[in-house]
Amino acid sequence: MPQMAPMNWTALLFLFIFFFLLYIVMNYFSFMNQPSNKPSIFPTTKKMNWKW
Repeated sequence: MPQMAPMNWTALLFLFIFFFLLYIVMNYFSFMNQPSNKPSIFPTTKKMNWKW
């Protein structure tokens, strides 16, 4: 399986970027919904009041 090493590395890099962007978006929306509180790392379901 040495030929699968580059594909796994690319997939890990993509997942890292995806979760990093997801972390930023979740913190941004939780901060916008409740500006009085500091953005939490793991917002609870109560903070996820999506205002589309």
